[in-house]
Amino acid sequence: MTRAPRPDRPADRQPSGEPRPDEPRDWTDGHVERWRPVLPHLDPDIEGAVTRMTKLSRHLGRVREQGVADYGLQKHEFDTLHELAGRGGHAAPSELRNDLNLAPASVTGRLEALERRGFVVRTPSTEDRRRVDVRLTETGRAAWREALDVVGREERRLLGVLAPDERRQLSDLLRRVLLAAEAPSPERSGSPGGPERHGGPGGGEDRAH
Repeated sequence: MTRAPRPDRPADRQPSGEPRPDEPRDWTDGHVERWRPVLPHLDPDIEGAVTRMTKLSRHLGRVREQGVADYGLQKHEFDTLHELAGRGGHAAPSELRNDLNLAPASVTGRLEALERRGFVVRTPSTEDRRRVDVRLTETGRAAWREALDVVGREERRLLGVLAPDERRQLSDLLRRVLLAAEAPSPERSGSPGGPERHGGPGGGEDRAH
């Protein structure tokens, strides 16, 4: 008698972590296949998902760095312009310091360099003359948008392989994962992201990357 498929596993689905024979394989498929005999308790679905998220994040990071460099910006300059743009194009240095998690002197140095390039202007606050307001110039906004568009085009190219409802489902699933990551846990350290896990097997759980 043929055994009925599990409710959560469609009849045409391959064993956990394996693509169907007619599906193309990516680098991670080989990675999981290589490590499963080494780590018998390795969960191939978790390993596959985490490895793919990591590789995608690194790929987009490289694209962003190249795009930033192509438009004559350094990464820290782009990051500062990005946070400033995210605040509507104007902010206090203290707000940027919090956004960027930097020391006051570091923020001051960044703003001085950006001002010399004509990307920002610093003026006395209209509310408190002892304070300074930082504003994004049109030149700075254009440089930020050009570099940002490079990443945006690559994001659209990658996620364009999914239908709109699949993109929405992916976003919803990742939200659930991130909510678990952001929730306080007694097993995690005091840092927001919990204890850092370094690559390689070990640490009490079977992980291969």
